[in-house]
Amino acid sequence: MTTGAQTPAHPNARPRRSRLRTFLPLGLAAWLVLEIWLLTVVAGATSGFVVFLLLLAGFLLGSVVIKRAGRRAFQNLNEALQRGTPPSSGGGSGLMMLGGLLLMIPGLASDALGLLLLLPPVQKAVGRSAQRTVDRKLRTATPGTLGDAFQQARMHRPDGKVVQGEVIRHDERGEGEREQRPPLTP
Repeated sequence: MTTGAQTPAHPNARPRRSRLRTFLPLGLAAWLVLEIWLLTVVAGATSGFVVFLLLLAGFLLGSVVIKRAGRRAFQNLNEALQRGTPPSSGGGSGLMMLGGLLLMIPGLASDALGLLLLLPPVQKAVGRSAQRTVDRKLRTATPGTLGDAFQQARMHRPDGKVVQGEVIRHDERGEGEREQRPPLTP
């Protein structure tokens, strides 16, 4: 059984590391150093108790935002199911949840980024950018990759319904040896 993935030219050749896997650990380390530095600067300018109160307020605000965004997403899903229509992709609940999560993470830079994600214009800009990036990645997906699987899963009829089907392979088996399968249900 083949997966469609290309085999390396040399059997001992290692696959090339993606840029994300190369720079993500460095970015996380730099972010951690920035957060610690900001906390020490603010603690030096004010006091440790003020820093503690800021972190506590960020955690509490983040938990409220996540709860509210989750509740809104659940209500949208429930209303869509009652109407019999697919749920709307708008609303920005995912980005609000991400903003709330960033508020809950201890640190001042993450709190600032989380607060930015709570602003509707920023949510729209980030959502459009993310949609363009996903669409571009799916268009350039090669067979056998995860992006190709998502592209195949997104194939719909013009009226928006998913087309169900069954793949029938004509191979060496004779008609009498054909495997019996139950029909697909709608």
